[in-house]
Amino acid sequence: MSILINKDTRVITQGITGKTGQFHTKACQAYANGKHCFVAGVNPKKAGEQFEGIPIYATVAEAKAATGATVSVIYVPPAGAAAAIDEAVDADLDLVVCITEGIPVLDMLRTRHRMQGKRTLLLGPNCPGLITPDEIKIGIMPGHIHRKGRIGVVSRSGTLTYEAVAQLTELGLGQSSAVGIGGDPINGLKHIDVMRLFNEDPDTDAVIMIGEIGGPDEANAARWVKENMKKPVVGFIAGVTAPPGKRMGHAGALISGGADTADAKLAIMEECGFKITRNPAEMGRVLKSLLK
Repeated sequence: MSILINKDTRVITQGITGKTGQFHTKACQAYANGKHCFVAGVNPKKAGEQFEGIPIYATVAEAKAATGATVSVIYVPPAGAAAAIDEAVDADLDLVVCITEGIPVLDMLRTRHRMQGKRTLLLGPNCPGLITPDEIKIGIMPGHIHRKGRIGVVSRSGTLTYEAVAQLTELGLGQSSAVGIGGDPINGLKHIDVMRLFNEDPDTDAVIMIGEIGGPDEANAARWVKENMKKPVVGFIAGVTAPPGKRMGHAGALISGGADTADAKLAIMEECGFKITRNPAEMGRVLKSLLK
């Protein structure tokens, strides 16, 4: 089993005719069941054309009606990306994955307001996407480092998502799903949302949760874990091992003005029952020790 996506998911690419959209759609097609999962693209100026056998439609609603797709992935440039999210939400999709980086904050504020009361989930923006190993990947992560297994990964940092996954794979531990939620200040799914899904997934035995400095999200998730989580969790916060004068993490993570430090978040995690590590090279090893 997995969370959010699996081999039966059908996906629309918004921005499929751009260089980035084409590159990553082709890579996703080549991974596992991607040929069957990626069924439509959207570009109002190129409706009726195809890319790598994928038909292109004028709107998300038309693509959904023609193919039965329930998920979209967005590679639209920043100026139009929020409107692309709006279109996918209006089409009543289950999930929208927005990879685009640099969307104006005011645009995302408007989009998040418009999403109130809607059923569509948003992952991102400015995220690497998500993957269920050996079934489907939606996004920009390197598929070859993943291995099917029973460990969940959720992270605000794309590169640390890959690092955690690679460590687990090297240790012979695969992943049930790996989810990059992105580091922008105004986004969709939070750590707490993904932790709920992993807690409910019978095929996830443990989780690595990676956060960043700034904002309350990791603390909120940690407190929820203390009260509800039935599975072991390893926690790491980007920034704790950075060189003097520097911090690992997204600029969007600094929205709180730096009041929420890596040390403070790690302390909360530890109080809430996480097994924390201050060394990103040890995430996989610490997780494996919990399984014993």
